[in-house]
Amino acid sequence: MQARMSQNPIMIVPGALQAMQALQALRKSVEKQGVVPWRTIDLLQLRVSQINGCSACVEEHARFLKEAGEIDERIFAVAAWRDTPRFTDAERAALALAEAVTRIADQTDPVPDVIWDEAARHYDEQGLAILVLLISTANLFTRLCTATRQGADATNG
Repeated sequence: MQARMSQNPIMIVPGALQAMQALQALRKSVEKQGVVPWRTIDLLQLRVSQINGCSACVEEHARFLKEAGEIDERIFAVAAWRDTPRFTDAERAALALAEAVTRIADQTDPVPDVIWDEAARHYDEQGLAILVLLISTANLFTRLCTATRQGADATNG
């Protein structure tokens, strides 16, 4: 696949790189707080990356999970999380929320109460805020890469 731009948009627009780095700092801050387990964060960001077709982000989050000791079977099963017993109820709630927020235009009720309420059973308001922020951030990064074909295998030639 050939990249559509010579650089990622964040490298072209003044101030964009700093803003994106601040979003990355948010993730690190959230991980240190421990309100939402790091594995849940990477699982949902991997799922968002899969949905949006961002090969660079899929590879990155799979690698993060693997380096942190996640087993291959769970990494491989993220795309089919509903059909495997490998995920906890809390992880399932986060993955369902990630899918709903990512596919917001695909339904008349973008984030149905049943999905939100299930997430709220497992996460307090701060946890929900973290999930929504990180899902939204993952969507931003993956959509930048897919729109410009800045994926892992993109070439500029």
